[in-house]
Amino acid sequence: MSAKDNAAVIQLFDLLESRYALRVIWALSDGHPQTFRLLQDSVGGVTPNTLNTRIKELRAARLVDHSGNGYRLTTQGAELARRLAEVQQFAGKWSQQQARAVSATGQPHAGT
Repeated sequence: MSAKDNAAVIQLFDLLESRYALRVIWALSDGHPQTFRLLQDSVGGVTPNTLNTRIKELRAARLVDHSGNGYRLTTQGAELARRLAEVQQFAGKWSQQQARAVSATGQPHAGT
């Protein structure tokens, strides 16, 4: 990976590491626009100020947009959400493996 590619990954990770950013993208990944209130409910546990800040950041990054019907993912945001779906598949397998490790040892296993 080139230094330029690495910098782009770091820049994207910095954005996505912001509290609730991934949850906002995930909540909008079904393609249906959501009002602020509905998005707040979908994300869960986020204050209006924090959600407003995340939306502004994601809009500035051109991952989220607002139309008359509410907030939705842009084309780039939808592509990111599709790629995050691969994480969902991994998470399911990982969670099962964690549960098996707990069953076998009585405690979480961090090594595998």
